[in-house]
Amino acid sequence: MTVQQRIIMIILGALATQITRFLPFAAFPAGKPTPKYIQYLGKALPAAVFGLLVVYCLRNVDLLSGSHGLPEAISVLAVAGLHLWKRQMLLSIAGGTVLYMLLVQFVF
Repeated sequence: MTVQQRIIMIILGALATQITRFLPFAAFPAGKPTPKYIQYLGKALPAAVFGLLVVYCLRNVDLLSGSHGLPEAISVLAVAGLHLWKRQMLLSIAGGTVLYMLLVQFVF
């Protein structure tokens, strides 16, 4: 890539970032009520993302070999417990990830 192409890519990346940051404020100004479908998406998408993460993380678990899916099962239970306790999705995901990594590295 030439220097000119690199500069163009950096400018386009910065422009795309700025557009994604400013567009929601332009589309939904503070004085107007938020449309119902946006409110629905705000409530439905976090659970959908959580479900996608569960499917993605558990798709290659082999119950018949190695640790028989024990680190995954323990981590899933920890995520569910953290989420029921604190109701914080980021804490649940991070806690389960850290627990899984610790289990895989030091226990199984």
